[in-house]
Amino acid sequence: MLYQLPNGKVVHLTVEEYLDLTDLDIQYLMSIDYGHYIVDPFSGSAVKKTSTKTYDFDLISNDDLESYENIPSEDIPFDDIIDLSSNLDN
Repeated sequence: MLYQLPNGKVVHLTVEEYLDLTDLDIQYLMSIDYGHYIVDPFSGSAVKKTSTKTYDFDLISNDDLESYENIPSEDIPFDDIIDLSSNLDN
């Protein structure tokens, strides 16, 4: 991830490093003039990345669908459900 220091410079940190970051660490990074300035606000963003990966999803066949249709459905009693809209009028 990119983290912008108070002086405007940006450093690349992992999530673990960011979670362990203290005020003294930030002061140290600024004192050694670490990092760089970013002109492009989308630098390192996923907006510019293109992926050529193709994903192969296993589709459910008709035989599998028929086996799902044979699952018995139970009637759910709706008497136990509380009507919350009646409490809104009060």
